[in-house]
Amino acid sequence: MTNAEQFDPQAAAQAAHAHDAAHGKAPHRHIPRVAIVTCSDTRTIDQDTAGAALIKLILAEGWHVASRVIVPDDREKIGQAIVNATDALDADIVLTCGGSGLSLRDVTPEATADVCDRYVPGIVEAMRAHSIAITPHAMLSRAVCMQRGRHLVINLPGSEKAARENWDGIKAALPHAVSMMAGEGH
Repeated sequence: MTNAEQFDPQAAAQAAHAHDAAHGKAPHRHIPRVAIVTCSDTRTIDQDTAGAALIKLILAEGWHVASRVIVPDDREKIGQAIVNATDALDADIVLTCGGSGLSLRDVTPEATADVCDRYVPGIVEAMRAHSIAITPHAMLSRAVCMQRGRHLVINLPGSEKAARENWDGIKAALPHAVSMMAGEGH
């Protein structure tokens, strides 16, 4: 068995639509499609609690989960996973988990820069500002957020707690970012 996702994205999308209908939510102009790329030499899909938590948080917003994969802390493989998520799977947002700290194996920001076009610093500034109120360790993050064409790539921490906290700090702005990248204007 590979480290590919172990859920059905089509069923997840149907559940998101059902959730919106049950809660009287109007559909977004564009419902974001999100891919999760966990970057780790040690985690398996079963041990990736951050990725699993993000799936639940994404679906709770009524968004689609396009994929979830685990790749080793290898710059080229991380870059390939990001390219696959954007170019083949057409994910609007790629959330990477892990590899953005100070360990010498942490190469996710560099891999992101290798395959993306331009920085979106405000998103990681918001993540750090949100997290620094919780722990001083947030200042040790080297996370970046970048665009690859009309796709957004955001580096999140690898721990479940930190990934949740960072998600909470940025999720409100992401639908607008997706709409803007899709050419729907401000």
